[in-house]
Amino acid sequence: MPPRWPRKPDRNDPEFRKLDDRMNFAVHVAVAATINSGLWFFHNLTAANWEWLPPLTAGWVVVLLGHLIYIAAIANYSPTPPKST
Repeated sequence: MPPRWPRKPDRNDPEFRKLDDRMNFAVHVAVAATINSGLWFFHNLTAANWEWLPPLTAGWVVVLLGHLIYIAAIANYSPTPPKST
């Protein structure tokens, strides 16, 4: 069952922003897992030497960790978000 939001979605709502950021992170993890697992599957299936694959996977893991750190520790979910200049 998909998540339901009890009121009109508004990016100014701190609870909605937090949920939206976490759902975006989940999509990012799913895309990374799908692409990387597919690449590693075909890498193991063929005899080709894909030297670029481990750095790609490691780079994507670093980006995912940065994304997780941002939503868990850095993002400001206060009721009045700061205005961008």
